[in-house]
Amino acid sequence: MEERVGPRAWQECYAHPCVWEQSFAPLAMTEMFAASVAEHGRRVLVDFLGRQFTYDDIAVEARRFASGLQSLGLGKGDRVGLYLPNVPAHLSAYFGVLISGATVVNFSPLYTAAELEAQVADSGTRLLVTLDVPGLLPTAMQVLRASALEWLVVVPLCAQMPFWQGLGMRLFKRGGIAAIPRAADVLEWRNLLLGAEPQPVAIDPLVDVAMLQYTGGTTGTPKGAMLSHQNLTANARQIEAIDPHAHQRDVILGVLPLFHVFANACVVNRTVYDGGTIAMLPRFQAVQALATVERLKVTAMLGVPTMYQALLDDPQMGRTDLSSLFTCISGGAPLAASLKARFDKTSGAKLVEGYGLTETAGVVAANPFDGREVAGSIGHPLPGTDLRLFDTDDCTRDAAAGELGELAIAGPQVMLGYWNRPDADVFVEREGRRWLRTGDVAMIDEDGYVHIVDRIKDMIAVAGFKVFPSQVEAVLLAHPAVREAAVIGVPDAYLGERPRAFVVLDPRQKGEAQDIAEWLNARVGRHEQVNRVEPRAKLPKTKVGKLDRKALRFEVAGG
Repeated sequence: MEERVGPRAWQECYAHPCVWEQSFAPLAMTEMFAASVAEHGRRVLVDFLGRQFTYDDIAVEARRFASGLQSLGLGKGDRVGLYLPNVPAHLSAYFGVLISGATVVNFSPLYTAAELEAQVADSGTRLLVTLDVPGLLPTAMQVLRASALEWLVVVPLCAQMPFWQGLGMRLFKRGGIAAIPRAADVLEWRNLLLGAEPQPVAIDPLVDVAMLQYTGGTTGTPKGAMLSHQNLTANARQIEAIDPHAHQRDVILGVLPLFHVFANACVVNRTVYDGGTIAMLPRFQAVQALATVERLKVTAMLGVPTMYQALLDDPQMGRTDLSSLFTCISGGAPLAASLKARFDKTSGAKLVEGYGLTETAGVVAANPFDGREVAGSIGHPLPGTDLRLFDTDDCTRDAAAGELGELAIAGPQVMLGYWNRPDADVFVEREGRRWLRTGDVAMIDEDGYVHIVDRIKDMIAVAGFKVFPSQVEAVLLAHPAVREAAVIGVPDAYLGERPRAFVVLDPRQKGEAQDIAEWLNARVGRHEQVNRVEPRAKLPKTKVGKLDRKALRFEVAGG
């Protein structure tokens, strides 16, 4: 172990069923996947609406896709994008890209064409995989024609579904399917699944980038976190280590969007490492989620607080057999104590809160699955994960004992850095170690439980999705009637937070608040849509004339 720097209160009362002082040997994602396939080949990896895919099924498809990518000249050093909802092909494409030696770039299905195009350009993505549905394919085609993207690979939804459901969609729900354009640079999924074995690729787990995961970062400008193979596999092993039910029957509800780092770490990587099954759903619907838990005897669920609230609000909750559930994990947004208490009582399972970042490949800390929890905390750090609090005004110093500070992280899951952003000031070298600054203000109590107190960033958390006010404001300011704009998060019982816009109108232009809200919401992602546009005679500003969101939040909160 490295020399101890600063107090680690959690060492004396570590709540997880493992030792904190652990190291994780370098391991490539391809090695991890191959080992699980070799051991669990005939076991079900994915149950999708009743259709089952074994580890062998996904492995065969992944290797054939890898071969297809290599036939196009794609491999090590190239980026391949996944613009997909939760479908089995997401796993085949994900592991296929890694087997080919290329890097996965995850794109949210919620992106507008402009957002997708910007990140395709920034990442240098050469090939994009999407689904033949109206919400995705037209946007992907628009980006293909407007960017340097070279190929679009389209997965037919019907081919992913159980036979009778797929047939019913083909016959009776044609509006739910988008026609695949005929073009040399548009390929259907099956036509890229070549029979030849892919060429082997040498991978250095500590150096080679497995995934680019975009995050808004401290400035609100999306940045690609470079996550190495070791970052991803180490985090999967760390998550496994804190699970007292590991290596027992493992069926996880895969309803979180797989493009999200939380789901990538906990639903995909950790489940594959453990040899478990993903009960996959294309999107979250409370009644469908409950039925799936009962049908497959799901043992664990991951979600954002909004999902757990929706389950409690559904009348079917009280009539569903949830006795198979061991643990449910909440992340992405603060978990209200009242919601946790109600869910624990109603479900019979234990709902625990965790914390993670895109820059840490997923998970940093969690409350124990079994054992003492501390209300309002994110628990203890994962094994091998070191935490410290920096002075919020001077990151070269630690926060004084008992004081709040900026949470900093060191561990095997911490990213290599930001893609094409060597200028991003997010790491601090202290005593020979590299610490990731989170921008979150925290405190660590005497028993080592971590409490996130505030956010340095102006980020708004909407049902686990990050919304950056500057991006919404930029769109709003394009409206001719808007002279000034400020967007802040306001509490929402269902979503956690919702963006709200405050504007100063140009008296020379005609504009009603409701009309402006509708105009704005048609031009931003669904999670970025404001619940109201509120005109003001003036907006609070700092002494140097900048809009002061902090003062605005204080004012709106009734301070």
